[in-house]
Amino acid sequence: MVKKGKKDNTAPTNKTFDPLQVEGKTPATIVLLLSSPEEDILIKSCEAVYTFANKGDENKVSLLGLGSLEPLCQLINHGNKLVRRNVFMALGVMSTHAEVIKALKKMNIIPSIIDKLSLQEETVVHEFGTLCLASLSVDFVSKAQIFDYNGLLPVIQLLSSPDPDVVKNSLEIIYNQIQDYPSRSAIHELGGIPHLLAQLKSEFPVIQQLALKILQNITIDKDTRVTFRKEQGFEKLIDFLKREDLHHLHACSLDVVANCLNDSECLHLIHKGGGLAQVMKFILSPTLPEIQANAVTCIARVAQSSDNCTMLHEQNAEKVLVALFSVSDDRVKAAVSQAVSAMSTNLASKDVFRELGAISALVELLSCEAWTVKRVASIALSDLTHNNLLNVMAVYEAGGHERLVHLLTEECPMTVASSAATLSSMAGQEDIRYSILSQNVLQALVESLKSTNSQVQTSTALCVAALACDTASRTEFKTAGGLPPLVNLLDSNYRDVQKMACIAVKAFACDEPCALEMCALGTLEKLQKINQLDNQRNIFINMAMTSLLNSNLPLKYSLMGFLSPTDHVTDGFYDAGKTVAGNKVLTLEEHFCEPVNQHRPIIVINTTKQGAENKRDKDKKDKSPIENDCKMSNDSVLEALVQEAKETILLIDDDMEQYSSLARMVSQAMGGAVEREMMHTFEWTLDIRELKFQLESNVVPIGSINKGTYYHRALLFKCLADFIGLSCSLVRGEYTRAWNEVLVLNRPTQHYVVDLMHNPGSLMEVNTPAAEQYQNI
Repeated sequence: MVKKGKKDNTAPTNKTFDPLQVEGKTPATIVLLLSSPEEDILIKSCEAVYTFANKGDENKVSLLGLGSLEPLCQLINHGNKLVRRNVFMALGVMSTHAEVIKALKKMNIIPSIIDKLSLQEETVVHEFGTLCLASLSVDFVSKAQIFDYNGLLPVIQLLSSPDPDVVKNSLEIIYNQIQDYPSRSAIHELGGIPHLLAQLKSEFPVIQQLALKILQNITIDKDTRVTFRKEQGFEKLIDFLKREDLHHLHACSLDVVANCLNDSECLHLIHKGGGLAQVMKFILSPTLPEIQANAVTCIARVAQSSDNCTMLHEQNAEKVLVALFSVSDDRVKAAVSQAVSAMSTNLASKDVFRELGAISALVELLSCEAWTVKRVASIALSDLTHNNLLNVMAVYEAGGHERLVHLLTEECPMTVASSAATLSSMAGQEDIRYSILSQNVLQALVESLKSTNSQVQTSTALCVAALACDTASRTEFKTAGGLPPLVNLLDSNYRDVQKMACIAVKAFACDEPCALEMCALGTLEKLQKINQLDNQRNIFINMAMTSLLNSNLPLKYSLMGFLSPTDHVTDGFYDAGKTVAGNKVLTLEEHFCEPVNQHRPIIVINTTKQGAENKRDKDKKDKSPIENDCKMSNDSVLEALVQEAKETILLIDDDMEQYSSLARMVSQAMGGAVEREMMHTFEWTLDIRELKFQLESNVVPIGSINKGTYYHRALLFKCLADFIGLSCSLVRGEYTRAWNEVLVLNRPTQHYVVDLMHNPGSLMEVNTPAAEQYQNI
């Protein structure tokens, strides 16, 4: 019931009437009374709002709909303490509803609330004022307002309040605020650290937990850690951890410890004071698995720094961790594996882990039913075996390679990636590699290559490259369908994936059938495309291209325009002319299938007795194509030239004369010498055109060419030289030009260009006018 005074305006009198009582029978009536000018009515109506709102969320929404917030917000600054107290009680209770908070954000109430959090105000105002701010501070804009209006300082000061609700609400405000960096770094500047540490002794677990969560967040900041250390924060946390009755809060406290230990400067001081030894002791002490797992995770976080790993090694952390492998809880096993992985960056620790039996324990965990345990165990083995032969042998002796191959079919990408990485490290030893290959690993790797995870792709490609060290394994991988997904990795947007794919392509390129299939899959075009991008050009791409081209000399000559003395032309080689980088180079079989055209012929080398059958579609417009057998018969003329060269050229003792005599043989076979001034009368193009139509093919055997120009003669010279064991290179020039360069020992000048056209047999020193005139139109 609310009392209200009322005057009689009809008849003035000197008498005073007692105040009349007005019953607020409905919420609407109560809200109307919030605008009363009389303090008693305001006190009681605000109290009535609080009582009504405190009964449930529906009442809060009802009051919101009746417009109660606006008069309540105006009454915050009322001069009467009882009015202010009851207003804050009403607002505080209503602010726990999301719809009310939305409305409050539009009323700019935060400055007024902050102003009333001074120590001179009543505890009730503090309690409900902080409750209201705690609800508001969840919002990003409200957080910024609290910070801008210097709301953190009074909130921090309220941590010394004797009222636990005030402390709890203040901690919630601080926790919400520190999600933004400016507030996080301001806590220690405003003297918040001592207040927060004091709350660790609170009798209320919710207050202790909030204080720990705040400390966990703010100790990420380096300056905060300095203040924390000066306030003996680490020592207080250790004492906190020693209390068994607080075991349910140890997980949070360990997160704060981890932040301290993760700072090298802090860790040195803590280590110096014996704090690190205390942490090690705590980890080994019997406790709940969850707490033990968190403690080990703390060590794993500490071990992220190499300097920290050294200190952990000095504290025999390896022994502590390996001992925990005997704990049956999967959370502890996973945490220990993670810590072992982190400490593996320390070379000494790698050896200690092996000596203490960590590797065999990790291999056992690879068969664990929990996928999380298998994942971290496989990662730990990957780190332990990287560049460590003894650890590789330990994994092998424990049968780890068999389990790792099995894990390649797991659904977890990290498990697959780390398993493949470990197998890559193990494949460097021949005996181990054959044992791995016997586990049908290549088929599993083919499936892994199809993964969309970049880490899996990277590790798998590297593993494939490490295992494909012989013809049998490369053939098995090719037969299993591994080359298409491998080549597809060259299209990846990830540099590491492309790099490992290039390494694998290089490994397979030395095998001619694999090289041919990869070329058919467009590998060269992909490599060229990557190489054209300056920011992606690297040595691995060039290595892959070189290796691939060395296994496919027709492609190499077509793309690079050069064959070195070590590139030996053999049967099946063909010159399709110069091609533009990025364009597909047709195979010889594909050239046979092309209809006869007006382009330059494809010159082929073939001395074999049996020709290869090829099929050609004469009429591509016809949807019921007629198949025509086209045979690349053996080139009897070329065969005779090879035999003649063996019987004559090889009998000559002088190197220079050998090259000269071979040049004259080539010239004679291709129409003889032609004076430079008379080249226009040398009708070689007509003969070639007639030969194509006579053979009904664009592919022309080199021995059938009676009139050949520069590039025909240079190819024939290279072919004969390679067949009889002489050393020479083949260089393509512009238009119809090509030439051979030879190396003649025991001469002042050793490198010569061979004249096959104008003065056959003449050897011209490279980089001289005569040689340059021969090389250019």
